[in-house]
Amino acid sequence: MRHFDVQIIGGAVLHDGSIAEMKTGEGKTLVSTLAAYLNALTGEGVHVVTVNDYLAQRDAEWMERVHRFLGLSVGLIQRGMIPEERRSNYRCDITYTNNSELGFDYLRDNLAANSEQLVMRWPKPFHFAIVDEVDSVLIDEGRNPLLISGEASKDVARYPVAAKVAELLVQGLHYTVELKNNSVELTEEGIALAEMALETNDLWDENDPWARFVMNALKAKEFYRRDVQYIVRNGKALIINELTGRVEEKRRWSEGIHQAVEAKEGLKIQADSVVVAQITYQSLFKLYPKLSGMTGTAKTEEKEFLKMFQMPVIEVPTNLPNIRVDLPIQSFATARGKWEYARQEVESMFRLGRPVLVGSTSVENSEYLSDLLKQQGIPHNVLNARPKYAAREAETVAQAGRKYAITISTNMAGRGTDIILGGNPKMLAKKIIEDRLLLLLTREALNVEVDDKTSSPKVLSEIKLGSSSLALLAKAALLAKYVGKAEGKSWTYQEAKSFFSESVEMSQSMNLKELQKLIDKQSAMYPLGPTVALTYLSVLKDCEVHCSNEGSEVKRLGGLHVIGTSLHESRRIDNQLRGRAGRQGDPGSTRFMVSLQDEMFQKFSFDTSWAVDLISRITNDEDMPIEGDAIVRQLLGLQISAEKYYFGIRKSLVEFDEVLEVQRKHVYDLRQSILTGANESCSQQIFQYMQAVVDEIIFGNVDPLKHPRYWSLDKLLKEFIAIAGKILDDLFAGISGDTLLKSIEELPELNSIDINNFYFPDLPKPPNLFRGIRRKSSSLKRWLAICSDDLTKNGRYRATTNLLRKYLGDILIASYLNVVQESRYDDVYMKEVERAVLVKTLDCFWRDHLINMNRLSSAVYHNIYFSQI
Repeated sequence: MRHFDVQIIGGAVLHDGSIAEMKTGEGKTLVSTLAAYLNALTGEGVHVVTVNDYLAQRDAEWMERVHRFLGLSVGLIQRGMIPEERRSNYRCDITYTNNSELGFDYLRDNLAANSEQLVMRWPKPFHFAIVDEVDSVLIDEGRNPLLISGEASKDVARYPVAAKVAELLVQGLHYTVELKNNSVELTEEGIALAEMALETNDLWDENDPWARFVMNALKAKEFYRRDVQYIVRNGKALIINELTGRVEEKRRWSEGIHQAVEAKEGLKIQADSVVVAQITYQSLFKLYPKLSGMTGTAKTEEKEFLKMFQMPVIEVPTNLPNIRVDLPIQSFATARGKWEYARQEVESMFRLGRPVLVGSTSVENSEYLSDLLKQQGIPHNVLNARPKYAAREAETVAQAGRKYAITISTNMAGRGTDIILGGNPKMLAKKIIEDRLLLLLTREALNVEVDDKTSSPKVLSEIKLGSSSLALLAKAALLAKYVGKAEGKSWTYQEAKSFFSESVEMSQSMNLKELQKLIDKQSAMYPLGPTVALTYLSVLKDCEVHCSNEGSEVKRLGGLHVIGTSLHESRRIDNQLRGRAGRQGDPGSTRFMVSLQDEMFQKFSFDTSWAVDLISRITNDEDMPIEGDAIVRQLLGLQISAEKYYFGIRKSLVEFDEVLEVQRKHVYDLRQSILTGANESCSQQIFQYMQAVVDEIIFGNVDPLKHPRYWSLDKLLKEFIAIAGKILDDLFAGISGDTLLKSIEELPELNSIDINNFYFPDLPKPPNLFRGIRRKSSSLKRWLAICSDDLTKNGRYRATTNLLRKYLGDILIASYLNVVQESRYDDVYMKEVERAVLVKTLDCFWRDHLINMNRLSSAVYHNIYFSQI
């Protein structure tokens, strides 16, 4: 494969640290190799980041031969990998991964108990990244921070009770709903009814807090809809990613929302969780000294990219002119009219033989249109989060560009695969081989329900295989039967699928002569793999001929027709759907349909009276569509308003996270230095904390501007002795505030004090444990730090205050060292204990800080929003 000139421009844009906007089908995957190779030459590592595991694996397998030929190593991060595999892959020159795996690896590394658990390239894990679908990662997913949670309260019994209370409450009477920001507010009547039902006098009682459970139950009732935000499978509520349309099995909503959804559905409720680590994608990718991105739709968000990341969006020209026809938007007064016209348009295109892609916003909508098409007997494929459809995603997309193919898909932007007119020969060839051979290796069927009522293969033209392909298939079938019997084991469905994938990969990395040699060499060992690879190459040739001929016919008919069944809250997402038609100079057309009952109008309370007025003037039939420049201008204006609203949310999130970002960087840098630093550095860190505790006590009871007789010396001594438990009781027995005052007054001049052996007259002498060069040096450094910091106010008794800080710090540190010495534990063991205690303590304080900051963020945002209303 040779880069087109426009692809070389794209590579230059990426190397420059900018965003390359390249239309669908222009070869972004190949473009990324240019900047990835060049920036990997420093040996500091390059990350190529995609939106899911499938794309990361596909791109890595496709492009690794290029990089390895040029002498670089290529790694791949996938969900389910063990730490050793992750560590090895991050050490490669170029690592392919997806955005969530990258983020969670970073967070997990900063929760690691020791340096052996780290997987990234510390101390510099980030160097250069190329983010594919950069607008999806940094903008669409920018509203939701990555969270790692730990188990918190196990009080799950309240959720079902709160769900029952939520069923009693009536919207409008007992509570109000704000769709725009997914919030609910109880009215006075609602509070009274809830308190009566729960038999409590105060929903917000600190000792018996019901308010959070009731509010979450109401949110689950109003905003979290089955088959839209989640599906129920095997007794679990599984989240549907709103951007990709895929199910995310390991993800859960935080702050009790997921438990509220489980209670609403009558499912088993898992324990509450508390955030122990979090980061937004914006903050994560700001950690890269150099960042670039690729996408087909970013120009409309260029201001945001410039403001947040200082990354301009450069439009890269297409290799061939774009001849796609974008038809005017059709507006309907009712949803019923819109869906009926969508069905009619699909039917008319089907009669012509043109492939059609229908984009929908939810599982619910995709299945509603599917039912309408079934009633008319129109064969079609559905692609959404349900297992019976998701299992056939590759096959569905492979055939979406074929003659008579009708595909209804949720969130096509997240599918990551081009729709090729006439069909995708590589995917079709692999399917033919799997259909013929898979059941010969395994009797285990794919464990998902498959809906055969929607798709009819009779409509799609049959791929005719040549005699050589048929002969090779027959030979492979015989070998598959023989292998299955000879090995005496039953292959699982997934093992058989993986075997065929490896065989196809073999066909890509070897030529025909090498494969034939391998078959001859392994003749006694049932060379099924090389035979399948050879068969695949033969079948692929037949598929390429068929798809080319059918593609020419589809182009003559007008290419792929895309129907959008609603406008998204962002023009960019609509453009992603449009971009599926007209790839690489192909013909195609798009049509968007919108009704005034669509969710966007309700969510943002947009005034639609002007449209109702206009429709009533034109026609008495409310199901009739209208179109024209005036309608388009109004709708685009509404979309821009929605974009501004969501930009405001992301901006607030980023501004809030910027505060956390500074704190997070400091905490995580400190944590890494503890984990990876020398043993002595851990001890120094503990000494610093001990000194800080002493300083806090002193500054709470001492004023350098006043004479020591006015200091709270009795209170100071009491607090100081208390921090060490019983360790200092004997040492300071009989010492009072008066004793300390007398000792302070008897201090000699500062220039005559030997700081290494300093102590106050008539007060306990620190245990003699500051022996040796290292410990004496440590003590001296601490004294110099005390003298040079600005913690002590300038005053007549500043020097006295600093000497008191040094003396009590020495007492506390030396007492600790004395206890360690008396324990007689091995020095190396004690250093590991110190390291573990430091890390655990830091994690606990950071977790509590995150909880408080998130509560603060929610409260501030809530107050700002309702004050604006």
